[in-house]
Amino acid sequence: MLWCMVMNLYLLTEWVLGISLKGTGHKMFKSCFSLLCQGISPDELKDELPERQPRFIVYSYKYQHDDGRVSYPLCFIFSSPVGCKPEQQMMYAGSKNKLVQTAELTKVFEIRNTEDLTEEWLREKLGFFH
Repeated sequence: MLWCMVMNLYLLTEWVLGISLKGTGHKMFKSCFSLLCQGISPDELKDELPERQPRFIVYSYKYQHDDGRVSYPLCFIFSSPVGCKPEQQMMYAGSKNKLVQTAELTKVFEIRNTEDLTEEWLREKLGFFH
């Protein structure tokens, strides 16, 4: 099953750094998602993203290999659209590496224009790993 999580930095940072102001780390992690979707395509996902605010996205994608195999890579996408407030961009960018390291994510991509988030773009990025 395909799924996607779009994360808000403010609560997520507390979880990643191990600071829990509202309960256990697990509860904090669950509360940091601004959007949790199932069965959403990359094209549908871009319509859910704010045009002028950064977001972290964890996306499970059904990848059809050239030899017929199917895999479901877990992709981390940092959306930092042009026109975001510089303070927000710096806060998200400064937290990205710690989050990726803590969650042990290996397929990490960045996007500056939400309109570029398409199935073709994601397949091209994932093609590098296969």
